[in-house]
Amino acid sequence: MNYYSEKTWFASNPLETKEDLAKFLKDLLDPLKIHTSPGGARIRLGYTGTHYDEAAAQLEGFSRPIWGLASLLAGGGEYEGTQRILGNMKDKDQRMVECSAIGFSIAVAKEKLWDPLSAEAKSHFEAWLGGMNDKEMPNTNWLWFRVFANLGLSKAGSHRFDAKRMKADLDHLDTFYIGDGWSRDGPEGVIQLDYYSSSFAIQFAQLAYSKIAQADDPERCEEYRSRARRFALDFVHYFDDEGRAIPFGRSMTYRFAMSSFWGALAFADVELPAPLTWGVIKGLQMRNIRYWAKQPGAYSSDGTLTIGFCYPNHNITENYNSPGSPYWCCKSFVTLALPETHPFWKAKEEPYPSVLRNTTNSEPAVHIITNVGGHTYLLSSGQQCSYPVKQSAAKYGKLAYSSAFGTEVGGDNTFALSDDNGETWKCRRVETWLVPPQKETPLWHMRIQRMKTGRFLSSAEGGFAIYGQDTDGRALQPSTEERFGTLENGARALRTDANTNLMVPRAVLPTLLGDHTESQSDIWFVTSVFALPSVGDEEGARQGWSSEWEKRPTVPREIAALINARGLYNKDTNNKDSDTQYDEAGRSVVLIMTHYISRAKGMGNLRLRPCDTAPCHHHKVYFLSSVRLTSKCRGWGWRK
Repeated sequence: MNYYSEKTWFASNPLETKEDLAKFLKDLLDPLKIHTSPGGARIRLGYTGTHYDEAAAQLEGFSRPIWGLASLLAGGGEYEGTQRILGNMKDKDQRMVECSAIGFSIAVAKEKLWDPLSAEAKSHFEAWLGGMNDKEMPNTNWLWFRVFANLGLSKAGSHRFDAKRMKADLDHLDTFYIGDGWSRDGPEGVIQLDYYSSSFAIQFAQLAYSKIAQADDPERCEEYRSRARRFALDFVHYFDDEGRAIPFGRSMTYRFAMSSFWGALAFADVELPAPLTWGVIKGLQMRNIRYWAKQPGAYSSDGTLTIGFCYPNHNITENYNSPGSPYWCCKSFVTLALPETHPFWKAKEEPYPSVLRNTTNSEPAVHIITNVGGHTYLLSSGQQCSYPVKQSAAKYGKLAYSSAFGTEVGGDNTFALSDDNGETWKCRRVETWLVPPQKETPLWHMRIQRMKTGRFLSSAEGGFAIYGQDTDGRALQPSTEERFGTLENGARALRTDANTNLMVPRAVLPTLLGDHTESQSDIWFVTSVFALPSVGDEEGARQGWSSEWEKRPTVPREIAALINARGLYNKDTNNKDSDTQYDEAGRSVVLIMTHYISRAKGMGNLRLRPCDTAPCHHHKVYFLSSVRLTSKCRGWGWRK
């Protein structure tokens, strides 16, 4: 392999058939051999640390690929491998997580993974696996790991199988269900419905259980399939035409595990709800895997997965991410367990359903998700992780998350305030309204925020960050019109810290800055955001994109009435490029700010221009400038 190439080891694989997918799995597993311990039970891929011990970290490197390996073997494939045991479990032990893959492997590939073991090996193995039945576990999706350990023991006919424990765990997990197919990742009071509610854990586990335990627990299994049918009609909106899923929440280093739900639907033989067909499901799954197979930064030079997202990045990770953690993505190989005659493999891959394009949906996950105008993104109403994780606010608390632009651990899509002249910034969710695209302006969404302050404050609101490099490998240069580059006048195009963005290591962030004096009256911020992703391998936006920019969204009537109640809002000026409204006493201000961001492959353009302002008598008028940008791989934007 040419190590200077931007292609991956797997780029030549078309990833269209079961044979292609099996080859991708084997090509992903092969590089692990040189990192495997002499006994075959540990895989050490790096030297970074985690909050748990090194033996457990190396167990991850061994066990997580088993999700894919077991599916391969269950579907008639072959691969060389060995098994060993790595230390007894304690309460809330990371080893519990890895038991799920091992239990699944016994359940689906018993003849190849369990039966060949000696009686002594089986005795030691079942004692280790069953050792978690009397241990304390976190009150989260972790309980599924014990369910799968017991499921494996059950299929092996082991005396260490604890049916009472498994039923109690399942009954408790069912209390996480909130309706419409969705489960939160924890008990009542938890507001966390991220990918652990879907592909990473709960939905995948429910579907796998519904297939494996059908004969023993038919009523529960049918309930899980019913939930999946409802959930699928929401979850489909998290994916775009190119196969990307919206990055949101923790554990983004699991990458194409995001799409494992679609494979689990097939594994469980779920009767699909319209407009979903097996061709659509196959397309959703395979496009996502193809996207990640072609991301060079997701792999080291020897073909092993890196910790990060589109490139190696430890700023986005959690303290439980070991070098073996990214192999949780092997859940997405579950369709290898299916025969070639299954409808998933027999179906011709179909594109994203046309009836689901240009739609906006409100999800039980307190998200508004839209793909209107060809841009797939969500507006978030404030989920939160139920326990401390690194960069939790960036992963759950931002205003918007995009499949094209991703997110970062910096100030993108946030409203930040400082009371020390910019030395420190705190991201605040003041009273906020998020407005999805309107019919007349499909490429815009709006953010409307209200606050009061008893002291002087500076504000900064970020848009979507974009790729900050030109085609010559240097920083974006000044430019004009629709050409790539930057143009600043008043607002700021901030070069973010390296490696803070999920998608690109060097990014530029359009940022609005303002100062606000003490006021007992409301201060209103009205921001309109324009976004237009590029299509496929096109570089830059299509010619004529600026005509859509000339359109302006309107403030919804209900919110305008709230503003107008103080005599602040003038509907006749709502569609101007910039409006600053204030009451006669100058006590409050409305900012009409426009913000445009788009994704493009090619060069980049960032433009800032001054706003018009109006005189004000007793109160400073808060105004900002506009920014426009175009950039390779990321996009362009205007903001006012």
